[in-house]
Amino acid sequence: MKFVVKKDILLENLNNTSRAISAKNLIPILTGIKFDMMEDGLYLSASDTDVSIRSFISKEDLTEVSEIGSIVIGGKYIVEIIRKLPNTDISFEVIDGFKLIISTENTEFNLNGINPNEFPNLDLDETKEPIVIKNSVFKDIINQTVIATSQNETRPLLTGINFLITGNKLEVLATDSYRLARKVVEIDHNIENDINIIIPGKNLLELTKMLDEDDGTLELHLFSNKVLFKYKKTVFLSRLLSGTYPTTSNIIPNDFNTELECSFNDLFNMIDRASLLTSDREKNTIKLSLNKKELMISSNSPEIGKVEEKIEVDSDKVISISFSSKFMLDAIKSFNSEKIVLCMNNDSSPIVIKNNDDDSLVQLVLPIKTS
Repeated sequence: MKFVVKKDILLENLNNTSRAISAKNLIPILTGIKFDMMEDGLYLSASDTDVSIRSFISKEDLTEVSEIGSIVIGGKYIVEIIRKLPNTDISFEVIDGFKLIISTENTEFNLNGINPNEFPNLDLDETKEPIVIKNSVFKDIINQTVIATSQNETRPLLTGINFLITGNKLEVLATDSYRLARKVVEIDHNIENDINIIIPGKNLLELTKMLDEDDGTLELHLFSNKVLFKYKKTVFLSRLLSGTYPTTSNIIPNDFNTELECSFNDLFNMIDRASLLTSDREKNTIKLSLNKKELMISSNSPEIGKVEEKIEVDSDKVISISFSSKFMLDAIKSFNSEKIVLCMNNDSSPIVIKNNDDDSLVQLVLPIKTS
């Protein structure tokens, strides 16, 4: 294998591909990136069995190609080396079996590689009719729901995001049993058979980091045990979580006796300041007290002190609810609007956050019982 490529082109593709490498993986071949120089261009592949990524640099984007071939190089080293090389053409050449020479005009690295035949075969087949979604829409879907996924691996299903597709409606759900996020969007065409899959949240978060802020599109290729995303010249394969996602249809109330429209900035800043006087031991608990026309956010820590924040609201109800300030701040932050609405029924009901101008997103935070 022998070729020359510009640094910026290679580094962008290496950064994307390296997202499939796990630092916890003890299998040497799965800590590397496979370089495949083919007749049509350079393929870069990586996998940790949970996620597999393949990026492609076409022959037209390479400065020079002298020999085709393959090698696997430690991902940690190759990415850092390319990142720190000068912004110029970089030469690659495999010699003596599995040794890779990386060089520029004044620098040369000699790296020990791994036999590419040991690298797993990646099943990156595509479906005939993928679901196509705009980059910006997909990033919003994930960023607005992944906050509600669980970080506790003892309940693996809750670490994932549930994708439900019926007709042309895509409903995305996430919950850690203390909060819930739901996003509903329309897709480009009707799906004949209903789809109900669970994709690991951390995998989707890595995928969104690869997407540009432009009007480009992302293809979703759905299978029974995996999902393949195709973006530009990169494919991203994720396994699915097996099992039945918890039913959430009866968790979000349909009617509320109290709906408070608040300024996004005012409410966020009130809760943010009140959270300063909480501690992890107290689960960052703060209190919402509605006394008709007055909404008060407060926090009281015997070791630290107390704080009270008040604003005027349009209400005739009296409610007192304690909740996690972290969960509430995450939920509020997911809305891109000047106004949000807090919906409640009583002192023990969940708090539902929504926007009257856009009903596609709903966030729910359960109350915390205090002594």
